[in-house]
Amino acid sequence: MKINRNKKINSINVYALLTKIPRGSVTTYGDIAEALGNRKAARLIGKILHNNPNPIVIPCHRVIKSDGTIGGYYFGQDMKQKILKKEGLVFQNLKLKTVSAILNAKTLSKL
Repeated sequence: MKINRNKKINSINVYALLTKIPRGSVTTYGDIAEALGNRKAARLIGKILHNNPNPIVIPCHRVIKSDGTIGGYYFGQDMKQKILKKEGLVFQNLKLKTVSAILNAKTLSKL
């Protein structure tokens, strides 16, 4: 996905990008915002994900906070951690230990 800095971020773009994040990988709200052209829109990304109409199909569980903590999830943090562990990620006290699994904005923009 090519970065267009003039493009308005909307739910369709966010959900489309999320579906491209592979199992066993995660990204941050800020990296999604940056990949979509507005690195300051992390809170908007969170708001869009909060309204995700289908959290099973659109894998919002693959988005974590920039500090590596798990962040929110429609079905709760415990379920989010359980799903991510099933995908091969390792956590300690709700913080990601598998740092190599985090996709940055540059990588996201190439998906």
